[in-house]
Amino acid sequence: MCLIAVAWRMHPRWRLAVIANRDEFHGRPAADAGADPEHADVFGGRDLTQGGSWLLASTRGRFAAVTNVRAGTNAEVAPRSRGHLVRDFATGDASAESYAMALAPNAAQFGRFNLLCWDGDVLQFASNHPRFEQRAVPPGVHAMSNGAFDAPWPKSGHATRALASWLDADANKLPKGDVPAVDMPAVDMPAVDMQEVMLAPLFDALGDMTPAPDARLPDTGVGLELERMLSPPFVRGARYGTRCSTVVLIDETHIVFAERRFGPDALPIGNTFAQLALQPFRP
Repeated sequence: MCLIAVAWRMHPRWRLAVIANRDEFHGRPAADAGADPEHADVFGGRDLTQGGSWLLASTRGRFAAVTNVRAGTNAEVAPRSRGHLVRDFATGDASAESYAMALAPNAAQFGRFNLLCWDGDVLQFASNHPRFEQRAVPPGVHAMSNGAFDAPWPKSGHATRALASWLDADANKLPKGDVPAVDMPAVDMPAVDMQEVMLAPLFDALGDMTPAPDARLPDTGVGLELERMLSPPFVRGARYGTRCSTVVLIDETHIVFAERRFGPDALPIGNTFAQLALQPFRP
């Protein structure tokens, strides 16, 4: 996952609203968004190489997502996969704050990560690069990509503006109620139903392939050509690029989870839409 925008306590209905793109090598095996085979309350995609995930939501009122942190072109050498940070939180019971604090002694064992954890009450950020840090995220619209939290990267600003605009426009009156997860061919997406029409502006923002001007590119040590390739919200490539775009909306009673998946060179290959009933929040 290489771009996440999140609106926390910024809307009268949506307690948490997230839009995200996962960038990865197209050859790395992954499972489509769906119920976790071992934890029925957990929903999202799965990395079939290491067994973790980049983004998961739980009907117990939990959410977690991770990005890597770019620091040059040298390959990372870490014994533990950052995807397990997401899965362990989503399937566990620890509060977001206590989970993040408990990472401190072993954080360096994971690949460079930026992590978001939400437990229904607190949205927590943690990272292990350039050193370990963790803190509560204040209410607002924020972005997390492959650098510092809320770094003013062009793709981050594009995503936060799109999310804030969508929420402000009140174009988000999705019907409430249980809708089973549905896997649909990409060609059917435009005609699916009202929900998909309403989410279209968010997916359009995530699908923007416009490179940022050179003067606004970050310097993450990978060279100008690669910075240009990675600068749009949606990265198009034959070997590496955006694998899926995801929208997650959480209100008092439901989680809306929508995913669009892509193959090499941005070829649409599938979609998932689910509306999941939240279990009653614990007092």
